[in-house]
Amino acid sequence: MAQECEVSRRTIFRDLELLREAGIPIRYDPERERYETQETPLVPPEEFCFEEVLALLVLCYEMGDERNLPFFAAARSAALKLQACLPARQQERLRRAAESIEIHLPQTNPLFGRQEVFGRLLEALAERRAVRIRYYRIQDGQFALTKVSPYRLLFSRRSWYLIGRSTVHRAVRTFNVGRIQEATLLEDRVRIPRRFSIDRYLRNAWHLIPEPGRDREVHVRFGPKVATNVAEVIWHKTQRVEFRSDGSLDFYAKVSGLNEISWWILGYGDQAEVLDPPELRKLIARHIAHLTQVYQPEIEALAQSVEPSRKN
Repeated sequence: MAQECEVSRRTIFRDLELLREAGIPIRYDPERERYETQETPLVPPEEFCFEEVLALLVLCYEMGDERNLPFFAAARSAALKLQACLPARQQERLRRAAESIEIHLPQTNPLFGRQEVFGRLLEALAERRAVRIRYYRIQDGQFALTKVSPYRLLFSRRSWYLIGRSTVHRAVRTFNVGRIQEATLLEDRVRIPRRFSIDRYLRNAWHLIPEPGRDREVHVRFGPKVATNVAEVIWHKTQRVEFRSDGSLDFYAKVSGLNEISWWILGYGDQAEVLDPPELRKLIARHIAHLTQVYQPEIEALAQSVEPSRKN
C-alpha cells in the first residue's frame, strides 16, 4: 500500500487509524495478509449527530459558493443531497441553523475562464502525469512554456496554485493557476518524491515564496492602536508575541525571505517599526521613499499648511 500510494508506511498506518476513528470497521486478515472492512461501511444519515451534519452543511454550502472557493461548486450540491437524505423532522431545524451561520473569507480570485485548466491539473495529479503549461510571467509581461511534474494543488488566501517541478527552472516552482493560459496533459509519468511536502518546500516563507539563504529572525514593534489586533491572529507558524508595559507589542518570527513580510508590515503604516534585521528595516525604508515620491505634491502641501500654524 505504501509503495502504491507513494507514501511512507507510517502514513498508511495513520490513515488506517483515521478510518477506524471515523467509524469504518477495518481489521487485518493474517491469512490473506491484507486489511479489509468487516462489513459495508455505509453510515445511515440518521447516525450523524446534529452538530456533525450542521458542520458539513455549512462548510460545503459556504465553500461551494464560487465567491469563496473557486471550482468547488460540487461541495454545495453535495450539501443539498445530504440534507435531502435526512429525516423530515431534522431538515427544518438544520435549515434554520445553517441559514444563521455565514463564513466571510477574504476576497478571492474567481479564476474566470480557468475551469478547463483546473480540470486538466486535477487529471494530471490523479493519473500522475506531466503537463505542459503556457504561463504568464508578471516579471516581464511575457508568456512562457514549460513542462511541469505536478506535486500539489494548493489554495492559499486568495487563489489556487500549482506546485511542481518545472523543466525550464530545473526545480520545484509555484504557479498561480490564474496565470496559466493553457494546460496540456502529457503521457510522461510523474513520480512525486517520497519526502516531498508543502511544509518542507515552503520552509518558513511568510506566504508562498521561500527565498534562498538562511532563515532570518524578524522583530517588529507594533503600536498600542494595533497591538491587540496583531496578537489575536496567528500570522505565521513561528511567531511569538510579547506585550510591553506601554501597550505596544513586540512581534517575532523566523522567515525564509524578507520581501513577502515587508508588504504585511507596510500595511500597518506608522504603527509598525522593524527593529531587526537591519536588511528588512532598509527594505521598508526604500518602500517608504518610493511611496513619498508618489505622494510628493500632497506631502508638500501638507508641510506648507502646517508651517503657518506653527508660526501662529
